[in-house]
Amino acid sequence: MGPSGLAAQPALTYICPMTNDPLKLNGRDGLPKELRVLADLYPREMWEGHKNFPGLTAFWLEMHGKFRSVQDELIDRSQAMLDGNLDPMRYGATTARYSQFLLQGLHGHHNIEDHHYFPWMVELDSRVARAFDILDKDHHALDHYMQSLADSTNAVLKPLQDGKDVREEAAKLLDVQGDFQRFLDRHLTDEEDVIVPLILEYGSQGH
Repeated sequence: MGPSGLAAQPALTYICPMTNDPLKLNGRDGLPKELRVLADLYPREMWEGHKNFPGLTAFWLEMHGKFRSVQDELIDRSQAMLDGNLDPMRYGATTARYSQFLLQGLHGHHNIEDHHYFPWMVELDSRVARAFDILDKDHHALDHYMQSLADSTNAVLKPLQDGKDVREEAAKLLDVQGDFQRFLDRHLTDEEDVIVPLILEYGSQGH
């Protein structure tokens, strides 16, 4: 049985505008200094040794690690197929499976953050409250990039299932995967620099 297409993604609620906002997801290289006040107090090398690291913080970072690993796998497999080192049908099957995991996982992860964790965390420290506006806008922007990734993946899977040569479509997908990896890693890194120091400072309070 050949690879099947990805399930339809949630309807877009936001399309990235062409603005000069230096804090938009595809335009920044990190958080502004004033929002790194806790991140500077809690550098990454001390996170795992902190008493508040086990539990929520460790789980959060584990999920982020899975998203990054799946992105690496998708890119590696696209490149391997284009290089002739991976059977196209096997490429299609694994790309469908990993992409579905990534997109569904991100959608669920962001939904929990938006409706449960962010409303609680934004009240913890006014010095970094504005960071949650940035992260919320990231989630809307990522909806757009997730849809683009799903569409580009289906553009490979559907003709592949019909036995067609998909090298041109796979090359385009590889470009989209690379862009998505860059934008997602920017978001995850900045989110970690906001949330982990908050939990280390104030604890998870039963959440």
